[in-house]
Amino acid sequence: MRELLEAVADGDLSPAEAEAELRGYVVGEAGRFDAARRQRRGIPEAIFAEGKSAEQVVALAETALETTGRALLTRLSEPQFDALRDHFAATAPDATLERRSATARVLAPDYEPPSLDATVGIATGGTVDEAVADEAETVLLDAGVTVDRVDDIGVAALSRTLDQLDRLRGADVLIVVAGREGALPTVVAGLVDTPVIGVPVASGYGYGGDGEAALAGMLQSCTVLSVVNVDAGFVAGAQATLIARAIAAGRD
Repeated sequence: MRELLEAVADGDLSPAEAEAELRGYVVGEAGRFDAARRQRRGIPEAIFAEGKSAEQVVALAETALETTGRALLTRLSEPQFDALRDHFAATAPDATLERRSATARVLAPDYEPPSLDATVGIATGGTVDEAVADEAETVLLDAGVTVDRVDDIGVAALSRTLDQLDRLRGADVLIVVAGREGALPTVVAGLVDTPVIGVPVASGYGYGGDGEAALAGMLQSCTVLSVVNVDAGFVAGAQATLIARAIAAGRD
């Protein structure tokens, strides 16, 4: 306790960083940020932007950057991303802002990213699945995992899937993202000896077109795979990260 107080008095530690050390979270105007989640859970807290104002998103990202050196944001709208970009361009021009679809990371200049000796493969059925895959990929990259991604290998032309079989089999963990009837994860899981996480996507039309058919198909798969909720790219990326961490630990 005394060391923390002295560090704050000397200017080596901000009050927010000290609060994060003591409580494990920081209380700000936009809510509580769980700064200790990576240490406790192995996965950092992400800022879910949907339903928040641009000001709230910026405030939470600023807290994350101050206390952990990085901020991970999901489901960003264009106005929210614009506010984020403009804010850090003015207040932290040396910070790095990365974006994949509706997912983004902000990295402090002195942030040292982690590294895991594991590879997670990501496969998508078609172009419409890519935004959900981007969310999963950002989580994995934030954890220091090597990502091997292959897009547009849906089963409508099975040769596209089989052409990538060697790459799929080479991964330690696989995330397979598919909409419509959601057949791709089932097919892939029947061809590899790797843990497969299926991610149903809300694409298609008519009955079951909101991802329900894809979710039901994956849940009823006759091959062994895990399934997350519709469009849950973050959850898939986080689950794959935990598996990758266990694999990397076994290699040490």
